[in-house]
Amino acid sequence: MTSTPTPTSSWFSKGAESRQEQSRDTMGNSKSPLMRRSRWRRSSSKVSGEDILALQDLDPALNSKMHLVNDAIDDIGWTPYHTKLFFLNGFGYAVDSLVLLLQSVIAGPAYREFGNRGYQEGLTVAVYSGMLIGALFWGFGADIVGRRYAFNLSLLICSLSAIIAGGMPSWASLGFFVSLIGFGGGGNLVLDTTVFLEYLPGSKQWVLTMMAAWWGLGQAITGLIAWGFLVPTRWNCASVDTCTMANNMGWRYVMFTSGALVLVLSILRLTIIRLKETPKYLLGAGEDAKVVETLQYLAGKYNRPCSLTLNQLGACGLVTGTHSKNRFSIGETMVHLRGLFATHMIAVSTVMIWLSWAMVGLAYPLFYVFLPSYLEARGAKLDLSQFEIWRNYALTNFSSIFGPLLAGWLCNLSFLGRRYTMLIGGLMTAGFFVGYTQVRTAAQDVGISCAIAFSLNVYYGTLYAYTPEVLPSAHRATGNGIAVACNRIMGILSAVIATVADTSTVVPIYICVGLLAVMGVVAALFPFEPYGRRSS
Repeated sequence: MTSTPTPTSSWFSKGAESRQEQSRDTMGNSKSPLMRRSRWRRSSSKVSGEDILALQDLDPALNSKMHLVNDAIDDIGWTPYHTKLFFLNGFGYAVDSLVLLLQSVIAGPAYREFGNRGYQEGLTVAVYSGMLIGALFWGFGADIVGRRYAFNLSLLICSLSAIIAGGMPSWASLGFFVSLIGFGGGGNLVLDTTVFLEYLPGSKQWVLTMMAAWWGLGQAITGLIAWGFLVPTRWNCASVDTCTMANNMGWRYVMFTSGALVLVLSILRLTIIRLKETPKYLLGAGEDAKVVETLQYLAGKYNRPCSLTLNQLGACGLVTGTHSKNRFSIGETMVHLRGLFATHMIAVSTVMIWLSWAMVGLAYPLFYVFLPSYLEARGAKLDLSQFEIWRNYALTNFSSIFGPLLAGWLCNLSFLGRRYTMLIGGLMTAGFFVGYTQVRTAAQDVGISCAIAFSLNVYYGTLYAYTPEVLPSAHRATGNGIAVACNRIMGILSAVIATVADTSTVVPIYICVGLLAVMGVVAALFPFEPYGRRSS
């Protein structure tokens, strides 16, 4: 256990004194619209004003400043700027799931066109490798130089790579650009949650969980695009012997269409949001003046109260330990890694989160590696046409949209919170996985598939939101990036297992079911519960 830090005297004297003076100034005019709006927000909020990591032995100056910044963000409340972030960060979520599935839907027809030569699971390894490197590169980079650059560039790289990939003449060159798609997407996934969270008022942090519905939307879009281009025979060759680029354009149209869609979204992100650096990153970087400037700008633009001043932040002391002397050095990287293990509870939390990401990254894809042989051996009759295959694929992915919507509601219930919502999602998914082993007909197949997509995203959506919520702000992108990287390493491992393993054995299926149940239990044991608290 860690001891409760003693705040600096300057926090109690100067900081509190300043707040009291502002309170007296405002209370003098009870008819002020800003005062009425602020009172309503405080009375309607379920957040107590406690910061998640406030009781940890961290830098007392940073804790005090973070409390003031969270108060200011709560006073400003939800604005049209947050709505923009919800939609355009959500589009980023959709893009991440879209590009992750692209390689799986085009791999078959592309491999056939290139003569079935090369490593058959090459695109899977390529996209997971790209997302692994991207998560680490953009994660560390966002903590070193800021969120804004990674946020704006990652989606643009993704879109251009997808368009170029559609014109590739060989399996190897296609794999290279698929890895670049993953590189951009991997960074985007880390930054979407981080940027959105660092602008959110505490009473609206549950929206971060609901935002994962965009992930399901991206999967559904992939399914619909594939359904449109991979079914018509004029765009899809039937045999490797007669397959040419001219009669097998379907998979290329999938890439061109997806890349163009992502390009539009990346341009909208640059032109509509015009993201300012997040106040919590600036706080860790010691840029107090820019913190005040950013929050005062938002308050002024949307006619909201914001009493935060530079003097208040300065009275809290000097923030230390969030960066090294040289930003571009091994020492800087080590600062961010050590920050994820700053106290015993933070270290336990970090390890458990990374373990959860690794387990779900292995269990989900590995289950589907062994499932077809298992069902076939037990007499399942799933003879489906190409139309039915891609129709069912679209239906399954459409079902996944609603899991995070349920999760967003559940995690805002005081008796469940984030941890028990993940427990429910993990156990539900494990149960449906067991049910899937009994599938014998096509109707059962699509029904259970939809149920799994729904329940898994209850867990996944909550984990996506929980991870940045409980990580220290100065090291949040690094911790989030490593979590996603753990997931991608397991994805690569599952692709290798698919190539070399004996898929006739049933043991791995039940290991995957067990992993899902364990994931839920691990989530229930996480040391921090964000419900009613604000991210630090």
